[in-house]
Amino acid sequence: MRRIPWLAVALLAAAGCGAEPEAACTAIGTPVGIGLSVPDPAGITRATLDACWGGRCVTHQVALFPATAAGPTSCTGTGPDASCGTSMVPTGGLQGFADVPGLPAEPVRVTVRFDDGRPHGVEVTPSFSEPNGPACGKAGPQAQLLVGAGGELRAR
Repeated sequence: MRRIPWLAVALLAAAGCGAEPEAACTAIGTPVGIGLSVPDPAGITRATLDACWGGRCVTHQVALFPATAAGPTSCTGTGPDASCGTSMVPTGGLQGFADVPGLPAEPVRVTVRFDDGRPHGVEVTPSFSEPNGPACGKAGPQAQLLVGAGGELRAR
C-alpha cells in the first residue's frame, strides 16, 4: 500500500517528460495586400495600383514613404551582458503598401501607374506568411513588388 503513492508520483513525473512545449503565438497580424519598393525613385512621387483576379478589379492609391535600412551597429562591451544598437537610415528609395482586402493566394494581375500615368503591369501570386512561425498558423496573403528602371515591375 505504501508503494502506490510513490508509484503515482513517478508516473505523473514521467508523463510530463515527453510533452512538447506549447508554441508562444503573439497577436501579431499580417496586413493583406501588395507592397511596393522603389529603390531609385527618380521622377516618382505617387502610385496608383490596380489589382485584378477572378473577374474582380480594385484600385488603390499607394502612399509612398522614404525607405529605410539598418545603419551601422555599435556595441558596448564584448561579454554576455554587452549591448548593441543601430539606427534606421534613409536609403534614398521609396516604399508603400496597398491594403487589398480579399486578395487571394492565386495569380493576380497588377498594374501600377506612377506620375507619368503610363501603366506598368505584372502577374504575381500572393503568398501567406507565418509571422510567428509554422506552429502558429498562416497570415496574409501578401505580394511584394520591386520597381525597376523605367517603372518595370517584378515580384520580389
